[in-house]
Amino acid sequence: MKKTVPFTKEITFDNNIYEISSISLEHTLSLKEKNVINGAFIVSGTYKVTSTSMTIDEFNYKLPFEISIDKKYDTSEATVDISDFYYEVIDNKILSINIEVLIDNIEEIKEEVMNDNDEKEIETENRNYEENEKEAVPSIFESLDDNENYVTYKVHIVTENDTKESILQKYEITNAKLELYNDLTDLKIGDKLIIPVDGQNK
Repeated sequence: MKKTVPFTKEITFDNNIYEISSISLEHTLSLKEKNVINGAFIVSGTYKVTSTSMTIDEFNYKLPFEISIDKKYDTSEATVDISDFYYEVIDNKILSINIEVLIDNIEEIKEEVMNDNDEKEIETENRNYEENEKEAVPSIFESLDDNENYVTYKVHIVTENDTKESILQKYEITNAKLELYNDLTDLKIGDKLIIPVDGQNK
């Protein structure tokens, strides 16, 4: 079974946004105990302030993400990934980020007939679970150490200035590895490329 969870965030820039020159997405999402998925999206790229500007400004934002999966689902084999990513510039000031998180390999737990003793045991377990839940989930910023390595990937949106060679050079990746994740036969502006990035090359 698959579940898709939408995530939307509006980022207000200090400067005017005339054009997003490039944008990439990384994530550090993982499934924690008690059916909690947390981590962060790292959105980075470059943009122009005006149409005549020769200067390209950079941006980098870390967006925390956390959800709880209903206990009626078995998440022992679950995987977390990104199924889609797109953005929109609003009023030349706001970057609206839209991400779809894909949770795969979850199964609904079938209910079984229980007797009174079973119900009492479950009530006790639920009370213990609620007491444990009172302990706050650690802040995502505490878990994201700049020196910690993550297996991530970037989503690169092709712009008019991009070529296959420039993309390979920018992400220091081979053509063969890039072709494992993408169809490179006909790159067009707006195409999304998945860029595999190991923990050493963040």
